[in-house]
Amino acid sequence: MVPRQTLVIGLGQFGMALARSLAQHGSEVLAVDSDPHHIADIAPHVADAVVLDAMDEAALAGVAPSQRDNCVCAIGADNREGSIIVTALLRLLGAPHIIARATDKVHARILSLVGAHEVVNPEKNYGERLAIRLAWRNVINALPLGGDLVLTELEAPESFWGRTLAELELPRRHSVTVSAVRRQTAEGMVAAIPNPRQPLKRGDILMLVSTEDDARRLTERV
Repeated sequence: MVPRQTLVIGLGQFGMALARSLAQHGSEVLAVDSDPHHIADIAPHVADAVVLDAMDEAALAGVAPSQRDNCVCAIGADNREGSIIVTALLRLLGAPHIIARATDKVHARILSLVGAHEVVNPEKNYGERLAIRLAWRNVINALPLGGDLVLTELEAPESFWGRTLAELELPRRHSVTVSAVRRQTAEGMVAAIPNPRQPLKRGDILMLVSTEDDARRLTERV
């Protein structure tokens, strides 16, 4: 299978982590930054890394954004003007799917207006997810799925240990669906389709799909 090609522009903490993670997941990543030190850091981890000024239209055209499956403008909060210009240039150069990093609602609106197909705010998203993890008992992570749905990673509370999913009746009692169960094995944490007849153990992690309200209520009751 041909790997998906992604152009990542801006190698601050967010861009660097994104580029490395994409490469680890099999994407062919071209990383771009104006700082040669950042390029030297990322080069061993991605397919290609180039020093260039992405606000230079000719230079940006040279990395063929129109031929990438995704183009990510990950330029940081210290250069909002640059992120807007680069996003507009990517659209002008025919990039098929542009994801731009925003710092606030106004910045996000402008990025959408100049051509971003998708806008992300990693600081806001992380803050919201951290708030859920701190406010809800036994929750490791929570990921919005769209609409009011969330995917919640719930560490099995003590009241679940030794009981089966069939006994717990989570869909009927709490309106949550268990999509997978992660369990520690000799090979590490392994996710599997849940067996409704298998007793849960201490340390098991349940992957739950539900509305945010139903997930919150479940954590309050168990």
